[in-house]
Order: sequence, then C-alpha cells, then structure tokens
Amino acid sequence: MSESINIALRFALYLDLMLLFGLAAFGLYSLRGKERMSGALLSFAPLLLTTTVLGVLLSVLAMVCMARAMSGIADWAELWQHIEMMVFETDVGWSWNLRIAALVLAGFAVMLNKRWPSASLALVLLGGAVALATLAWAGHGAMDEGERRNWHFITDFLHLWAAGGWVGALAAFALLLHQAEPRLPVLARTLTGFETAGAVMVLVVGVTGVVNYLFIVGPNIEGLLDSTYGQLLALKLVLFAVMLVFAALNRFHLSPLLEQARQTGEHSVAVNALRRSMVLELCVAVVILGLVAWLGTLSPVME
Repeated sequence: MSESINIALRFALYLDLMLLFGLAAFGLYSLRGKERMSGALLSFAPLLLTTTVLGVLLSVLAMVCMARAMSGIADWAELWQHIEMMVFETDVGWSWNLRIAALVLAGFAVMLNKRWPSASLALVLLGGAVALATLAWAGHGAMDEGERRNWHFITDFLHLWAAGGWVGALAAFALLLHQAEPRLPVLARTLTGFETAGAVMVLVVGVTGVVNYLFIVGPNIEGLLDSTYGQLLALKLVLFAVMLVFAALNRFHLSPLLEQARQTGEHSVAVNALRRSMVLELCVAVVILGLVAWLGTLSPVME
C-alpha cells in the first residue's frame, strides 16, 4: 500500500511541476506582450497558482510518506523527529527545501501577472525549473557518486525540462483549442512557432533518455524484458513512439490543415481534429509519467 502511495505521489509531482514549468515556458516563447496576461488567452494566474500550491502540498505529503517508509515509525511525535533529520541533514532534504523555496517564488510571481505579465512568467519559469529539477534527487542519479553523479544529474535536469516543456505545451494547446474560434490567428501563429521549440524538446528528451539508460543500465539490452523494470521501460518507449506519431501528425498534417481551413473560413473540422490529437498526445504523456514514477522505485538490475 505504501509503495502504491509513493508511486502515486511521484506521478502527481511529475505532472504538477511539469505543468507549472511548461505552461510558464509556453507563455514566454509562444505568446507576446499582453497575450501573456492571465485571462487574455490562457488563465495563467489560476492555473499556475493551483500547480504551485499543489506542488507544495504534494511535496509535504511525499516527505512524510518517505520518512514513515524509511523509519517504520507510526507515532507522529517520533516520526516528526525523523522528518526533521531528513529535511535538514540529507541531500534529499536539501533538494526538498530548495523545491519549497522555488515554489514559494513561483507563487509570489503569479501574483504579479496582471501588472508585469512577462516578468511574472519569467519568475514562474525560474521557480518551476528549479522545483522540477529537484525531482532528480528522487531518481537513480542520486545513487551515483562523484563526477558520474554530477553528469547524471545534468542529464536528468535536461530530460525533465524538455519533457516539462512538451507536456506544458500540449496542455496549453488543448486549452487554446477548447474555444478556438476567437483565437485562431494566435493559435495558427503559436502552432507554427512551436515547430522549432517542439523539435528541440523531442531531440533533448530522446538524447537524454538514451544517456540516462546508459547511466542506469549500461550499454546492454540483453534480458531487458525479463524484469519488471525492463518491461515498463519498453512500454515507455512504445508510448514515446506513439507521441512522436501524434507530433508528426500535428506538425505535417493537422496544423497545415487548420491554416488552410482558417483561410476558407470553414475551420471547425480542422480544429476538432487538432484538439483530439493534442488531447490524445497529452493523455499518452500522462501515462508515460505514471510509468516514470513507477520506474523510479524499481531496481534497474536485469533479473
């Protein structure tokens, strides 16, 4: 039961912090000027504030569950002492404190959106990037030492940021497509602009994913499917390939179709098709995050 709760909390943190980081990033690289103000196109303030608060709550729950699992203590008074030790005397606690501070910064920055939308999103992006990066301390990279540990963490950071940017963009497009008609010019522009950013994200996710595999397992695929870890990893790769198919469909067929339909004025079919594709791609991404949360709790040793 505790293992299931741990996986669920890891999954929720991955999704929450990726949305925080990715939505803020989308607002900066895709939108312009007053478009970045909450309510102009996207409801940045409630979305980002919700993810920030939820990130803090999930982090607290995750720390309590981790302390309880590691200590085996049920009594709250005794457990609190163990939590204090973990928070102030371990690397995991250091990363947890950094995450909370980053989320507080992000929450404060959200409140500045109406007055300084660009600066607000930039600060949220900074806080979200730091908070998301701290999840690496709950992964396999934390078990490495020395120079290898540093490079593994750097790879993890890049992987998390690229994945977060991708997830956030999918969520943003799904929201924009929900009431697309008054936003069609902006939607067409952002879809075109996302081509380069999206390609970079996919490339970084792919390359860092391979590097992470080499760090964790090594240059070996023999017996990969003989362990739960290997089976879940294989499923993750299949779903990643499915995401690439959706991304290619959006990029090379549905986005041009929307642009053509916008010029003729008959865009409902194109909008609906693109919305379905984006939502399905986002759903696949969510499933992948669930697998990532599970994989992080398993031994990478092939059985």
